[in-house]
Amino acid sequence: MGELLLKNITIRYDGQPVVRDFNLEVLDGEMVALLGPSGTGKTTVLKAVAGLIRPHQGEIFIDGQPVNHLPPEKRSAVMVFQKSLLFPFLNVEQNIAFGLRMQRRQDRDSGKKIREIMQLTELAGLGRRKVHELSGGQQQRVSLARALVLKPAILLLDEPLSNLDANLRQQMRELIQDIQAETRITTLFVTHDQAEALMISHRVGLLLNGRLRQVGDPRELFYRPADPEVARFFGGCNFITGRIKDGHFQSAFATIPTSLTNGNGHLMTATIRPEDILITSESNYNLQGRVRKINFEGSATRIWVQCQDNRFVVLTSEADFTPGQHVGLHLPPEKIRIFPSAV
Repeated sequence: MGELLLKNITIRYDGQPVVRDFNLEVLDGEMVALLGPSGTGKTTVLKAVAGLIRPHQGEIFIDGQPVNHLPPEKRSAVMVFQKSLLFPFLNVEQNIAFGLRMQRRQDRDSGKKIREIMQLTELAGLGRRKVHELSGGQQQRVSLARALVLKPAILLLDEPLSNLDANLRQQMRELIQDIQAETRITTLFVTHDQAEALMISHRVGLLLNGRLRQVGDPRELFYRPADPEVARFFGGCNFITGRIKDGHFQSAFATIPTSLTNGNGHLMTATIRPEDILITSESNYNLQGRVRKINFEGSATRIWVQCQDNRFVVLTSEADFTPGQHVGLHLPPEKIRIFPSAV
């Protein structure tokens, strides 16, 4: 078992709240990514679960039991930090065994457990190596193995991949995903990397300014953001200000059909992702504009199009556009999200 529940958590530093009324449930065997920019309280939440800091308000439950009063060593929650924090005077096996030794859990099966964990974390054959003989990715795998060998109910990962280069980071994402799927260990994974959160987790919780703004399936947050701030965080979204009238969203330069009926006449904000806008060199779309800038990004091309007072960003697989060219845009109504407030 490994269920985690945080209820109404508020944490303050110097009297100022850094985490506010935070509520999150992580189910047994689930991996949830806690996503957000730096300084929004993500690591603070992990430290509270691990017992390194105590919430000023609210309660944390592990497997249904309140743990606010318990010290870190009495909780079945282990944290892997951004830096590997390995002991340079110990070899790989000794580093992995350190937690077992500190908790006085070493027994005749410890060697077998360590070898199994080393196999799982792709460290087999490296047991005698010292820390300075390992790559950055290998060092982080040792940190992960040191946590896993304790078989905690909850695994807490604090941006463990942020110090790795792009290729190593991708390899480690896949490894963590495979390990979590095999062990079914309940995992709370902190990251500021959107792609990492979307790829690695069953659900994503977006933390902005100390508040959990939306929790859901990665596709839900990406394609169905709860509000304009969530949409803006995931980047590239186009924003249009207008009003709902007679079943249409009306802006200064476009009228878009919508099923919304409430908010009639009120100022609204519509959003659409760059990859959802259709672009053509012909004028058969009712939204006309001029190409301002083009960025080639390998498998796709990002195009900035000026339409009257609004600038749209379009992501397309077509690359045959040039700056200054007149183009037509189509905004599919089913791809547009409309919110009851302007950005």
